Amino acid sequence: MKNLIIYENSHFYIEKEKSEIPWVKIFSKEPYKELGDMPKALRLELWEIYYIVEEEMKKYYKPHKINMASFANMLPRVHIHVMARYKEDSYFPNPMWGKKLRESNLKLPKEELFYKNLFHALSNKN
Repeated sequence: MKNLIIYENSHFYIEKEKSEIPWVKIFSKEPYKELGDMPKALRLELWEIYYIVEEEMKKYYKPHKINMASFANMLPRVHIHVMARYKEDSYFPNPMWGKKLRESNLKLPKEELFYKNLFHALSNKN
């Protein structure tokens, strides 16, 4: 089953990651293996998109911390994970790929409104 695409333009798309926390992934459409393989203009656009995602997550979800990761070992293509973290989530302070420490009862606002806000912010970034 394919993940939900929240936003897409000619160079990038954003997918929802299934998780207990708000978590999205920003992908380049072209299969660049490393950030340094991307033209500078696309790297700048990627960071602009990341900044907007981070700001919208902070405003909407009010997390304790925003985590950003880019491993790309299993999927050797430029992509960035953006995660809203809470002291009460199941893994905190460990990474989401780490050891689960507890069961979480996070009460988060509806994600659909976040995706709508994010789409609007990204569509109006220029």
